[in-house]
Amino acid sequence: MKKFILLLGIALIGVSCIIKDPKPEDCVIQTETIINIKEGTSFDIVFSDSHGDHYYINRGLERGLNLDSLNAKVLNKSVNLHLAKVLGGLVISEHITQLSVDDAIIFTEFN
Repeated sequence: MKKFILLLGIALIGVSCIIKDPKPEDCVIQTETIINIKEGTSFDIVFSDSHGDHYYINRGLERGLNLDSLNAKVLNKSVNLHLAKVLGGLVISEHITQLSVDDAIIFTEFN
């Protein structure tokens, strides 16, 4: 019975980390300076900031984003990142739901 409860708890935590159809109110906005952009696993695009933190656009390369274009638009610039909240809003993920520079939206998952 204890194993069942443990597995159920792990499954519930896993499900609560899935980011599907994010809304602006389910995000935190952070302003960061991007110093590196690279391809991650599963066609993700990974951004590194000046503090050593990393953020990603899930399957960004499959969504038509291009590393060269992103480098020209955001490298060494201050960007606004909308980061999805998970676990009922208790944790801020590294998942980028919207990326903008100044007033220009470079990427968004918002409908």
